[in-house]
Amino acid sequence: MTVRLRHGIFMAPFHKMDENPTLLFQQDMQLIELLDTLGFHEAWIGEHHSAGMETISSPELFIAAAAERTKNIRLGTGVVSLPYHNPLMVADRIVQLDHMTRGRVMFGVGPGLLASDALMLGIDPSVQRDRMAEGLDVILRLFQGEVVTESTDWYTLVEASLHLPPYSDPYPEVCVASAVTPSGGRLAGRYDLGMLCVAAGENAGFNALDVNWRIANEVATEHGRTMDPSRLRLVVGMHLAETREKAMEQARYGLQEQIDYLNNNMPRISIPDGADTVEWYVEQGIGVIGTPDDAIARIERLYQKTPEIGAILLNAHDWANWADTKHSYELYARYVIPHFEGYNKPRQDSYRWVTAHQSELTEKRTTAAKAMFAKHEAEWAEKRDAGTSRPADGKESTFG
Repeated sequence: MTVRLRHGIFMAPFHKMDENPTLLFQQDMQLIELLDTLGFHEAWIGEHHSAGMETISSPELFIAAAAERTKNIRLGTGVVSLPYHNPLMVADRIVQLDHMTRGRVMFGVGPGLLASDALMLGIDPSVQRDRMAEGLDVILRLFQGEVVTESTDWYTLVEASLHLPPYSDPYPEVCVASAVTPSGGRLAGRYDLGMLCVAAGENAGFNALDVNWRIANEVATEHGRTMDPSRLRLVVGMHLAETREKAMEQARYGLQEQIDYLNNNMPRISIPDGADTVEWYVEQGIGVIGTPDDAIARIERLYQKTPEIGAILLNAHDWANWADTKHSYELYARYVIPHFEGYNKPRQDSYRWVTAHQSELTEKRTTAAKAMFAKHEAEWAEKRDAGTSRPADGKESTFG
């Protein structure tokens, strides 16, 4: 069965560091409301505690507010960094959101990306992936109603259980973050989870897509399951405008600052001296800066790498100013979503059919019109012959 492609965003978020953070929270909320209006399916909200640009520290708080302002869009934690939290507390918060959103919440988990976050909490980054696996195992058991007593080097639970059962059956959808390493794919396959491929738009992440999905399927097979491709989500950076030149000019507003931020965390994007940042970014294929057709082409390329995809998530950013950013999402909703949904195929098929039968249809319309005129003239001729007429006031009179 063909998987229907969904569309959404992955909001870290990335914001310029000279803007009013209070207004940026408001802007992020307005974006979610806009996406809900435009028909986007999902929005994933991140957790970060340091480094500057990524301003949301509690995706759960943000989702609770966003759920009150939206109607249809599903809202996910993208992601909760499990090593930073007691697993019982995380499970309780997600179940509460599951009830408050009437099942619209999704639970994305990860080890925590920023080493600076971990170090502030006294956590060695080398243990984060193992701790994420430990925390995830406990949370899934709690979701299923288990009473948990266990102790590790970072949490202790004594007859721990959920105060409320989940609203969703059996519990909210769970996705694990996956970048380049196989850890996400291994966990997804083991526990029958979705995958959030957060680096699918970057070259290293793109190259690892089929590898990590294969690993997930191999592990799932070992546990007697198959992976559901509708729960495979790929994150790609895009900014769209009516022309590629226009999009590139708009992206000069903030692309360099985001690259500087990413390199400040861990040098990974090396732009040659003298190169134009935006032009180089496009040439390297790291993100899409162009038209809706360019966006469609990039998604088609992802399909070549991974034939079945559940959702494309646009990486939310401030490459362009706020007005141009909103317009980019509008263009995506107007042209990219319908392309993959097939909304316009019946209309386009109908147009082509009419074109192919134009001569026949024209002849039939002309013949029908001539017949109507002939009928009308015949009827009035008959009335005139009978000695009646119809004056301007509409009342019949008799000649005599």
